[in-house]
Amino acid sequence: MIVFLVLCGVLAGAALAILLPPLVGRARQRGGRRVASNTAVYAEQLAELDAELHAGNLSREQWTAARAEIERRALDEAPEKDTVVASSRSRVAAVAVGVTVPLVAIALYVLVGSPQALLPESGSGAASPHAVTSAQIDAMVERLAQRLKSEPGDTEGWIMLARSYDVLGRFAESASAYAKAAEQRPDDAQLLADYADALAMAHGRNLAGEPENLIARSLKLDPNNVKALALAGTAAFERGDYRAAIGFWQQGLPFVPEGTEIAQSMRSGIAEAEARLGAPAASSAPARIARVAPGGAGSASIRGKVSLAPSAAGKVQPEDSVFVYARAAEGPRMPLAILRRQVKDLPFEFVLDDSMAMNPSLKLSDFDKIVVIARVSKSGLATPQKGDFEAVTAPLGRGAKNIRLEIAKAIE
Repeated sequence: MIVFLVLCGVLAGAALAILLPPLVGRARQRGGRRVASNTAVYAEQLAELDAELHAGNLSREQWTAARAEIERRALDEAPEKDTVVASSRSRVAAVAVGVTVPLVAIALYVLVGSPQALLPESGSGAASPHAVTSAQIDAMVERLAQRLKSEPGDTEGWIMLARSYDVLGRFAESASAYAKAAEQRPDDAQLLADYADALAMAHGRNLAGEPENLIARSLKLDPNNVKALALAGTAAFERGDYRAAIGFWQQGLPFVPEGTEIAQSMRSGIAEAEARLGAPAASSAPARIARVAPGGAGSASIRGKVSLAPSAAGKVQPEDSVFVYARAAEGPRMPLAILRRQVKDLPFEFVLDDSMAMNPSLKLSDFDKIVVIARVSKSGLATPQKGDFEAVTAPLGRGAKNIRLEIAKAIE
């Protein structure tokens, strides 16, 4: 592990040595924040790429081709000579990037990657003395949050942080990060719907108040936004307005893939609302509509169903986290799309798509072969821990459907 970290540090340093000099000497008169942000993203990608090479997940040819593509994009977005001027602030940005890029790259890899795979103790049945604790992960995420404070104009960065908090179940912090992004992009209907969902989760799944205001703003911008319609129907049901709930859910159904969990939940909600028409609002119970993943529905997706094997049922708790995610069969181990549920929700249908990416530069549609993992996490962490249970598919093609995952295997 120490050798791996040293190699990552050397290679990240080399990447920064290439990318930072233009930032030290020059800064855009306009769009400076965007250049600094892109530089950080490219540096993170280079560090991740180098880590995958040394972990044996990439061949030398794959590494060379991917690195060349990243460097090409970095050069394409470099500022022209006639659009830059000397700036002392650029030196400050260079120092910030130089310090935070390696930390953020490691933080993201530890948060959603598989650092245990790099340890010789992995799979031996003994707990690794180098295992990352929840407190350490929290600290790494906080460093990412601090970087965004120094670059508050990085909207995509705030969205990435919000989704990361959402996956970790830290809904109040997720809502706060979404608020930052929404300030900069107030006309993004999907972003407003995601913000409303996170805020409602932070308030104990209560959509009343500000969440409903955000939902209304989202639907005004996009009347057919699936997530906003699902949330609006649930909010109407909660206040006893069953006709409105039915209307919202019926409007959203044509835009939801048939057979998915959200489609089934909408139909169930409609049936329950129809049965309750005419009943006093006070006697009603809120319909349980499945959460729509941040981002809504994406173009590239894989679908399936997750269940728990009887042999594992007595060894987990209803509140234990269930992570379902896809990663490249050959390439980066960082999840390309991820969702989180609880054991009490099993069995459930799932859809993974590009909108559920934690890193916008790594998407499901970028890879031809995908592996899907379902894991019951007793610690609540996305990284595998001893005592967890999981199921892993063979490599699948993009657009795979009817995947069946039965969680049974214990991680030793």
